[in-house]
Amino acid sequence: MSLKKFIAEAVSPWMKQKGPASDIVLSSRIRFARNLEGYPFPVTAPEESAQTLMNYTTAEIDLSSFQAERPLHAVTMDRLSSNERRILVEKHLISPYLADKSTHGALLLSGDESISIMINEEDHLRLQCLLPGFQLKEGLETANKVDDWLEGKVTYAYDEELGYLTSCPTNVGTGMRASVMMHLPALVMTQQLNRMMPAVNQVGLAVRGIYGEGSEALGNLFQISNQVTLGKSEQDIVDELEGVVDQLLQQERKAREHLLNTSRLQLEDRMYRSYGQLRFSRIMESKESAQRLSDVRFAIDAGLLQGVSGDILNELMVLTQPAMLQQYAGAALSPGERDERRASLIRERLKLEEQGDELSGGGSE
Repeated sequence: MSLKKFIAEAVSPWMKQKGPASDIVLSSRIRFARNLEGYPFPVTAPEESAQTLMNYTTAEIDLSSFQAERPLHAVTMDRLSSNERRILVEKHLISPYLADKSTHGALLLSGDESISIMINEEDHLRLQCLLPGFQLKEGLETANKVDDWLEGKVTYAYDEELGYLTSCPTNVGTGMRASVMMHLPALVMTQQLNRMMPAVNQVGLAVRGIYGEGSEALGNLFQISNQVTLGKSEQDIVDELEGVVDQLLQQERKAREHLLNTSRLQLEDRMYRSYGQLRFSRIMESKESAQRLSDVRFAIDAGLLQGVSGDILNELMVLTQPAMLQQYAGAALSPGERDERRASLIRERLKLEEQGDELSGGGSE
């Protein structure tokens, strides 16, 4: 398979769209945790109960009734290979828990992959909406539509005082997690981000790595999300998160301007060295590729590098992950073979840019 065709099939369609402030905010996500009344929570459910719930949600609910233009499709985890499940994790469509530990897990997914509903994760249902750029309000509106549609077909476990009941006490209440994925290279370079994190934590928000809790912040990508779900409305949570993200956006832009004004030559040297490493390296570890890609994305956004699409960071952060590399190779790869394949894929992708090839669904000039 050609890289051009592989990108078209592997990268989620919603990722190829532009969103507000997309030079810094790569994506916005709204996630609801829900459980069904009358069923034990998945973490303690007997196998028969988990099977019954999965069968009901994947086979008995008319999934095409959600929206005519965006019907949902069911995928059960037991029909996927281990590598296919890891690809869904790398694309942020399912959690590692659903991929590896869930009993009778499944996924309901829209065609553009912007809406997904995990079944039998830590909760019976975990629905999420993903949008490009800074679109938390729009994400909440879409997630509420999915939630209302589901609530018309099932009965949620709900308490008048506590709100939605969930497996983990930290999700009780709205059951909502709102988050944005931000690219903050200048705040990292100027060592401002570490000083800002305590203030972010104090207002009930968390700063995590690319895959959420417990993950590493690769390529200067950070997930900013709410920690409190009880005692606040969904709109309050989104408003508070938007306020902090606005501040981070302003500070990142100021830091970028400062670096360009005071250290432009050094910055250009660093960016072009990273581009050269990506363009010509024969071996590339994941951590190095993430950092080099971050440098190149910074250079593109700052106008220091012409002829390369800004979408390259979004694409290659997905395409260079272990499971995706093995899918492209059509075989299981050792860590060393993945490093070689990663370097090769990046070179191919940059070559497409230099040729001025327009990729399906999201082109480069």
